Amino acid sequence: MIHFALLFSRQGKVRLSKYYKPYSQKERAKMVKEVTTQILARPSKLCNVVEHRNLKLVYRRYASLYFCLAVDDTENELIVLEIIQHYVEILDKYFGNVCELDLIFNFHKAYYILDEVLVAGELQETSKKLIARLVADQDQLVEAAKIGAVEADGTPLQNP
Repeated sequence: MIHFALLFSRQGKVRLSKYYKPYSQKERAKMVKEVTTQILARPSKLCNVVEHRNLKLVYRRYASLYFCLAVDDTENELIVLEIIQHYVEILDKYFGNVCELDLIFNFHKAYYILDEVLVAGELQETSKKLIARLVADQDQLVEAAKIGAVEADGTPLQNP
């Protein structure tokens, strides 16, 4: 099971965090500091798995961002690396070569996509096409809501 997901920059600034196990705010802040410090200090030639407390931190660096998932120590690290790759490919498809600024200015979309991929700390959907369609549908609903009211079935309300 995935305990939490962190996306952070090379400077240690958290760009996205999602927790699937209950942690207090104090525990979260301490965990983020420990995790970012530990991963950023590692040379790039070392493997992408670190043992931390009773968890495994599986991470991958893409450009200036680190994608990290904290999992149970019994989880398969290669599957977790594939989950990270899967999420990054979906972000790339949605944003067109995702970068740190995309996540800063469209963090709500990054969270929404993460919620389509992972539910309750488990991989939910493996189809990139399905996730892309769901995200596009949600974008259309948001646009329709900006333009005018929308009925429960998704059709725009007619002005009287």
